[in-house]
Amino acid sequence: MVGAMTLSVRPMELEDIPHVSGIEREAFPPPWPATNFRRELTVSSLTHYLVAYEELHENPATELEDADCNVGSSGSKLGTLRASFRRLFRGEAAEVAPTQLILGFAAIWFMAGEAHLANIAVREAYRQRGVGELLLISVIKLAIERDARFITLEVRLTNKTARALYKKYGFVEAGIRHGYYTDNREDAVLMTADGVTSAPFEQNFLMLSQGYAQKWGIRV
Repeated sequence: MVGAMTLSVRPMELEDIPHVSGIEREAFPPPWPATNFRRELTVSSLTHYLVAYEELHENPATELEDADCNVGSSGSKLGTLRASFRRLFRGEAAEVAPTQLILGFAAIWFMAGEAHLANIAVREAYRQRGVGELLLISVIKLAIERDARFITLEVRLTNKTARALYKKYGFVEAGIRHGYYTDNREDAVLMTADGVTSAPFEQNFLMLSQGYAQKWGIRV
């Protein structure tokens, strides 16, 4: 279990944008282009965002500010995320402090029977604690619910941890996209999971999901 809190996944909302933007800057620093999350949520009908979050039980102000100290460089401590928290806690924008800490997000595109996993990103301080795997499980569940025939994604060639996780959930390496990443021109590995609504895939997915829930004590 992550800490003593409850980890869950839900659709992203407009109020999540400052937190998700901070996570994106940490995970994908410039020159990776920043996402216009507001446009994606209000205009695009193809893109769906999920966020993983924990319920805050003790002092939301302290926990949120501690999380902000782990996003980006030291200068980001005075950035958008921390400023928005201060306004909230001082009553400038709202009287009620946030009760959820956003730990990560996933972006999925749906088109012509394909689900494309565009991004998964997790706060650095919460990596290796099951957050990314829960987001992947949630993406696969959403793809099955929407009757996608297959799921595709790109992952950095050097990201062996992510590649192993995707393989665990039935993705196979289908090719290389040379110079795909704009920050360092690193190659991307194209991975696909076919037949996600087939009985064998769903049975294996159920087994893996149950194993995850047992390991982390998190309902999926």
